[in-house]
Amino acid sequence: MATDKRGISALLLQRQLAMRRYETAWMMLHKFRRAMVNLAREPLQGEVEVADTWVGGPQAGLRGSRQLKGRKAALVIVAVEKRGRATGRARMAVIPDFKAVTLTTFLKQNVAPGSTLYTDGLKRFTGLQEAGFKHVPRNQPLRSDLSKGAKSVVPLADRAIGNLQQWLIGTYHGVSRDQLQVYLDEFVFRHNRRRLPMAAFQTLLGLGSGHKPTPYNLIRGAADLSNPPIHS
Repeated sequence: MATDKRGISALLLQRQLAMRRYETAWMMLHKFRRAMVNLAREPLQGEVEVADTWVGGPQAGLRGSRQLKGRKAALVIVAVEKRGRATGRARMAVIPDFKAVTLTTFLKQNVAPGSTLYTDGLKRFTGLQEAGFKHVPRNQPLRSDLSKGAKSVVPLADRAIGNLQQWLIGTYHGVSRDQLQVYLDEFVFRHNRRRLPMAAFQTLLGLGSGHKPTPYNLIRGAADLSNPPIHS
């Protein structure tokens, strides 16, 4: 779970450990996911790309990509450090809406003041300079143009989003909206330690041993994730 970029499904873990019940393997993995956020970690800094995306399949009857009412997919915001052309650390969180205050709250919690934020030019990212950041908005090409080879203005953030989507489908064939945040935490945990996988293993052991226990009945209904803080 800590060292393979594909992670591991509960079904595969059940088979490898010869468990009788699938639910036991599922609970074990979810307990680890809930221990993967180190609240004392350093915020992102320097140059940071920011983008949002929907996690969930296409849905008929929607009037546009910004419609929230009736949408089953979850809205996710992503921030990724730029290190030249390479990707640094990342943060991801499920958010309730596109409001500027929601996005600014996430960025204040996850990015150091004075950092340079690269975003598309939409109005939802207004007010970032007043929040203490340097803001470089750029006009993002249409989705149809991006599919034809046009360059994204936030390529590293888009790459992280693409990797996230492929991982969720490839390993889990989709996840529930209620549990999505802890899957984002898992993806970020492994992404940020991808160059030192065995250090990731030791880190997860340490975080897990210091984390308060979460009973199965809370995990199963994601009751412990109700109204979670934007932190991942």
